[in-house]
Amino acid sequence: QVHLVESGGGLVQPGGSLRLSCAASGSIGSINTMGWYRQAPGKQRELVARITSGGKTNYADSVKGRFTISSDNAKNAVYLQMNSLRPEDTAVYYCNVLHSRPGATLDSWGQGTQVTVSS
Repeated sequence: QVHLVESGGGLVQPGGSLRLSCAASGSIGSINTMGWYRQAPGKQRELVARITSGGKTNYADSVKGRFTISSDNAKNAVYLQMNSLRPEDTAVYYCNVLHSRPGATLDSWGQGTQVTVSS
């Protein structure tokens, strides 16, 4: 069993900042990638940012230059620094870990944390 615990969501005004954190625990295999996805009401879940165990990152075009993903491999943790937030960033943000064990690749998700950008 793998547990992902997210924190850091909340209400912020446009132009503000938030930092999301996610810590993974339990029966984690070898981590391939850690990332953040989001889902706004009435929309599909989409990738926000992802980081490999080697530190390679990729971002959705809509957040490039505003969001920064980082990780702490020793703590099995991933972070998302969100700056210059916009109302369209409002969504539930989900932490994701793609990890491997011999013979299997596993996809684990957090419970989600709400981010609301509004004046």
